[in-house]
Amino acid sequence: MPGFQFSALQDEVLPQGPRVVVTGATGLLGRAVCREFQNHGWTVRGTGLRRARPRFLRCDLTDEDAVRRLLQETKPDVLVHCAAERRPDVMERNADAAVSLNVHASSTVSRETAACGALLIYISTDYVFDGRNPPYGEDDCPNPLNLYGRSKLEGEREALRHCPGAVILRVPILFGEVESVTESAVTSLWQQVQEATEERRALDHCLQRFPTDARNVAAVCRKLAERARQDPSIRGIFHFSGKEQMTKYEMAVAMAQAFNLPSNHLVPLTELPSGSAPRPVNSQLNCSRLEQLNLSVEPRAFSVAISECLWPFTADKRWRQTVFH
Repeated sequence: MPGFQFSALQDEVLPQGPRVVVTGATGLLGRAVCREFQNHGWTVRGTGLRRARPRFLRCDLTDEDAVRRLLQETKPDVLVHCAAERRPDVMERNADAAVSLNVHASSTVSRETAACGALLIYISTDYVFDGRNPPYGEDDCPNPLNLYGRSKLEGEREALRHCPGAVILRVPILFGEVESVTESAVTSLWQQVQEATEERRALDHCLQRFPTDARNVAAVCRKLAERARQDPSIRGIFHFSGKEQMTKYEMAVAMAQAFNLPSNHLVPLTELPSGSAPRPVNSQLNCSRLEQLNLSVEPRAFSVAISECLWPFTADKRWRQTVFH
């Protein structure tokens, strides 16, 4: 099977706005980015691989020729690189494949984006920091603790090496409009919340997180793309994050409260988890650069945003009508 395959409908007519290609468009963030750009008049082409579907382009980003053909075919003004292996524990078990996607494919995408003269927006992570001295600004020295953080940092460096005018956007743990609750480390907590039994569910209450709505990240990507096309000084590293500091235990309790469910079966675990990839205790991002440039968005309260994302997975679908109307 070829590394690049066009799977759109033959008679599809695309809007004639500026053109953006979104890698990883079948994932949580990629879907939100596609929707955000489409809603603001852009011509959007999304890529996927195993989950590619009609109106998406099937492209193996580890195939250099496929990436080259993709960009020659689509001729984007902007490329938003969302595709990545984002699960730290999976990376530790499958290091070669994960590094191939997070580093080598990012290098190829960056090189070919530069060759076609497009703006590159590379999505990175707060895990490039060790979490010992937050909050972290864009100029603070990275020191990743796990392979995931190291691979994303290498991806950043490859992006800037090939595309000196690239935008790097670091974000923390994401949630959003998931296709399955297991798609996000945040929404996956819903499974424990709903298991209101006598059996206790221990949840991490040590690592400090800043859950961030993928829809907000998508809006920041669009704002950066629009401004950067007009202002070449918009380049380099930016940070964006939700503002509420929460452990996974606190997220789960907030979900239970939002849906009026019991939470006494949830137990805070105050020791660092063992047997998994090391994670920073608190990698809070300082987002003042985006804010000063008026390129940020104001996140909604976590309880409100997570309720919107989880209502399709409630037993009573009428819940949404009583809450949002």
